[in-house]
Amino acid sequence: MRLRRKDEERHRKGFQAAVRVDRRTKNLIPRLRAGEIAAVHHEDIDRVAAEGLIAAGVSAVFNATQSLTGKYPAQGALLLLRAGIPVIDEIGVSAFNRLRDGSVVSVEGNEIRADGTAFCSGKRLDLSDIEIRLEAAREAVSGQLGEFATNTLQYLANEPELITEDLEVPTVRTTFAQRQVLVVVRGIDYREDLGTLKRSGYVSEMRPILIGVDGGADALLEVGLKPDLIVGDFDSVSREALDSGAQLFVHAYPGGEAPGSSRLERLGFHYDVVEGMGTSEDIAMRMAFEGSAELIVLVGSHTSMADFFDKGRRGMASTFLTRMKVSSILVDAKGVGRLYRTQVRKRDLALLVLSALFTLGVIAVVTEPVRLLLRTLWLNLGM
Repeated sequence: MRLRRKDEERHRKGFQAAVRVDRRTKNLIPRLRAGEIAAVHHEDIDRVAAEGLIAAGVSAVFNATQSLTGKYPAQGALLLLRAGIPVIDEIGVSAFNRLRDGSVVSVEGNEIRADGTAFCSGKRLDLSDIEIRLEAAREAVSGQLGEFATNTLQYLANEPELITEDLEVPTVRTTFAQRQVLVVVRGIDYREDLGTLKRSGYVSEMRPILIGVDGGADALLEVGLKPDLIVGDFDSVSREALDSGAQLFVHAYPGGEAPGSSRLERLGFHYDVVEGMGTSEDIAMRMAFEGSAELIVLVGSHTSMADFFDKGRRGMASTFLTRMKVSSILVDAKGVGRLYRTQVRKRDLALLVLSALFTLGVIAVVTEPVRLLLRTLWLNLGM
């Protein structure tokens, strides 16, 4: 979504808008209205967050920290700038904390003003500079790979139960055994992949069990599908998804801490708790795998090393190891969408109809009663 020329000119001269503030970008995006400014505290803005901000129609982004540190090629800043959205980086934690949700501020260059006076300033990102920094970040990934490998081995040494032990899962209303399971994370290309799976006929013919991981439940609703299960901490699940009739599983960390339970209790929803290491995405995959699912199809998850870095250090190792555990039945939605084709081409359908008509004609000609009827008609018409 590119801004029109007059909007770009307005941004160069300065503009005014209401600001929405939240430390967690995924919680901020649903609250944004077109034209508002998004104030975030998000180091290395990832692609999913940037796409959400663009779709929300923000007029600018303030970041308390760096949108691109250079540790790895985070795509978010590039996408925002290419969409014509100005990004002012490093306004500082103090200024971020002083911003009031809904207040109106003005932007002039790299300066933010409130009530006519200077409020704070930051670094206004430049597209060409970001492209250069991204290229350098791609070269720096090799160093991050070593840290990733070390982190994964340490995680495995400290938490071997992730691989060796099964989850203790409460009774699930839906039986996984010999069923295909579609696990949806509201991540990379989730809209395109879900749309492809629906158009290909996979969902309607295979009727997989649908698991929404937090916001993935709303992703399913967006395309007209209802989740059978929702797994996560429920910080980004809409009320509509909670009311969909899905069985709710709150992810609790080892020791029993379950952050999502307080919200569900406050809203009066019944839920079950699944305690386990890793992320909610990992828990969903393990539930399907340990429930003897035939196949796990994953939508919106991480398929490249840059995606894993976007996920954050805390979640990289567990998801990598979980994928190893369930790899025998795990496929990415992109692969299923490309392989699963049931559409009938119009040309093939036309040939089928013509073939049927030809067959009926042959039967009519060789059948004696029909031949007699045709002769009678011929004589009556005086031919």
